[in-house]
Amino acid sequence: MPEPIASARRARPATYVGVFLVTFSSLMLEIGLTRIFSVTMWYHFAFVAISVALFGLTAGALLVHLRPARFALERVRDQLWRASLCYSIAVAVCFAIQLRIPFSPHATASGLLSVVATCLVISVPFVASGVVVCLVLTRFPAQVNRLYAVDLLGAGLGCVALLVLFSWFDGPSLVLLVAAIAATGALAFAIDARSRGGAVAAALCALALGGFALVNTNLAREGRAPLRITWVKEARDTRHTIERWNAFSRLTVDGDPADPDTRQLGIVIDSTAGTAVQRFNGDLSTTDYLRGEIQNLPQHIRPDADVFVIGVGGGTDVLSALEFGQRSVTGVEINADTLDLLTGELGDFSGHLDRNPKVRLVEDEARSYLARTNARYDLIQISLIDTWAATGSGAFALTENALYTVEGWELFLDRLQPGGILDVTRFLQTHDAAGRPTQPLETYRTVALAAQVLHERGITEPRRHVAIFSKPSGIAGVDLATVMVSPDPLGVDDLRGLRTVAAENDFAVVLTPDASSDPTIAALLAPGGPGPAVDTLAADVSPPTDDRPFFFQMADVNTFLHGDIFRDDFITRPVLVLALLAVTVLLLAGICIGLPLVLGRRDRLDRAARRNARPFFVYFAGIGLGFLLLEVAQLQRLSSFLGHPVYGLAVVLFSVLVFSGLGSMLTERLVPTDRPRRAVAQLASLLVVATVTGAVTPALLHRMAGSTTPARILLAVALLAPMATGMGMPFALGMRMAAATPGVPTAYLWGINGATSVCASVMGVVTALFFGISTAFWCGVASYTIALAAMAAMARRGLPELVDAELEPPDTPRAAEPVGV
Repeated sequence: MPEPIASARRARPATYVGVFLVTFSSLMLEIGLTRIFSVTMWYHFAFVAISVALFGLTAGALLVHLRPARFALERVRDQLWRASLCYSIAVAVCFAIQLRIPFSPHATASGLLSVVATCLVISVPFVASGVVVCLVLTRFPAQVNRLYAVDLLGAGLGCVALLVLFSWFDGPSLVLLVAAIAATGALAFAIDARSRGGAVAAALCALALGGFALVNTNLAREGRAPLRITWVKEARDTRHTIERWNAFSRLTVDGDPADPDTRQLGIVIDSTAGTAVQRFNGDLSTTDYLRGEIQNLPQHIRPDADVFVIGVGGGTDVLSALEFGQRSVTGVEINADTLDLLTGELGDFSGHLDRNPKVRLVEDEARSYLARTNARYDLIQISLIDTWAATGSGAFALTENALYTVEGWELFLDRLQPGGILDVTRFLQTHDAAGRPTQPLETYRTVALAAQVLHERGITEPRRHVAIFSKPSGIAGVDLATVMVSPDPLGVDDLRGLRTVAAENDFAVVLTPDASSDPTIAALLAPGGPGPAVDTLAADVSPPTDDRPFFFQMADVNTFLHGDIFRDDFITRPVLVLALLAVTVLLLAGICIGLPLVLGRRDRLDRAARRNARPFFVYFAGIGLGFLLLEVAQLQRLSSFLGHPVYGLAVVLFSVLVFSGLGSMLTERLVPTDRPRRAVAQLASLLVVATVTGAVTPALLHRMAGSTTPARILLAVALLAPMATGMGMPFALGMRMAAATPGVPTAYLWGINGATSVCASVMGVVTALFFGISTAFWCGVASYTIALAAMAAMARRGLPELVDAELEPPDTPRAAEPVGV
């Protein structure tokens, strides 16, 4: 029998436990799918998981809004456990289906069908999760600030838990564990509803899914998991000799290291990028072939050097330094599992490079490591550092982006000894896959970056500081180009030595101070900086900065205007995907917001009710946009500063969500329900704090770049905490005011908030990509400014005090029809 309305209005402890576990598992699923998509699809599709997740949550809220009779208040506790159990089952079932969809993102009927099917399948669990969260936040308005705080706390802890659990579970098994956690949330809601049958069903589901996750992950270590990755990058995945997952990569190794005929093994990152592990038994006479590799060209003219290798990978560059008899070699690798494989399971095969007294291997982000040391090196080597793997923070958030910026190269040159050389090897593509001539854009951008750094150091003849040579890579139309940059002019002996080695190894001269095979490269190194030459090119090869650190993104606004974006190559495809995603989410958001309004015109609500509702629509749209824009911008800024993508996720997302939850908890104390004008003051305070944070963050990050990791984490938390605390208050304030205003549909407002959050998650990346991270941040501030104006309009009307037993959500059949807005 349904419980009385007054009783149904109170959230009991089990309600808090249930919503905590549901949001805890939802964020785990969202970020976990991002990681899995980076393996199964190209890295730029990983961001689709976040957008589709947010859209699913929004759709769940709108379902509650549009079907008020089905979600009646007196049945809310039964609805919560049923929706949570559906969410749990949908996670497991939909994921198993999605793994078997051959994803093929091409402009064909089957390709479009695979993209649409993937998005629809992965959205289903989030729709059920959205129903749960919407019911909790709209059916208990007197406690919305506490429930919203628990919502955010669960999401924040879910982020951290995911990063930890990836150390023990593979990706598919971890999704099953997420489903088990969601079922545990359903169990809490069933206990709250006093439903014995619901509790038994949820408990059995949790045990079954949790047990399957444990069995599957153990079998995965043996290569026999029943639930495993099926398709990777448009091809069927195979069984691997070694497979390891962590929070920002999947590593696989094929081949038998015990076979004496195996001379080389490959460690493959996210099924695309490879790094070679050479067989080495300690005899340097077996590694003479490394002298003919173009990335080692500077080692011929810098003997007895201290070498710094960025990106140890399979250890080839470290082994090269030993082959040349260099004084020491320090190798920094961001992926702990890569180092563990090199020195552990593959240690005997690779000759245990870590045990050589000349070698020091460090797990760290190279730029962060160099900022904290005063050591100087004769050579700093960066050889093809590109994983094409998305970090948990989304599309274009590649771990190597921070290595290719003006600020990063300033640091690298500062860490060189007099006469030292920064040795960067990149692809020089002269023809596309069809054999048509193309511009070597990667090399152009690398040269533009070098030219800008030298220009900013006051060097008037940058060409005297640069030499470039190339060699065929074995891939049709693609060469390897080694760009050597020195803070000091290259000497006559240096150039003579480089030409001699090049002639011996058939390296082609691309540029020296007195010769050039490409006039564009020569123009980029002209006195005065690369700007004029950059402007002559159709692609964007401008030097990346920390505010726009997207080295591999070379499509710009003109690329769209001229239609070149449809070339569908590695330059245009990521941006095309993001553009299509942006258009799609804008259309979906428009439908989610506009459809209920259109349907609402059929109802006969008085004009006063509609007039009351309009400022709320603007308000919730503003805070939805503002929250995600500020979060995305700070995540992108601080991920590089913290020195590791895991730190970026753990520190930034956790801090934003947890301190936002704290802010929601403080709402009731700081802004009493009978003083709505204080809400205006709170939002104005948030704008002041956000403005100060946006203004001081870049300078503080630059000043503290050389601090220890704990100090940088503390600074990041200190920057985030005041702003995030303020960001947690507007939703609870608005929902409380909406619940006290006749004719305002609270579930619809939650849907508006979600729809605009979907838009912000994409538009924040688009804005950062083309106009800079700072611009994305200030767009977030502008969104909160619009919300402040709407809040002022809401507060001017004055609101009655919220009384638990007298108010009920406008989305229930007892109140005015919800769609009449």
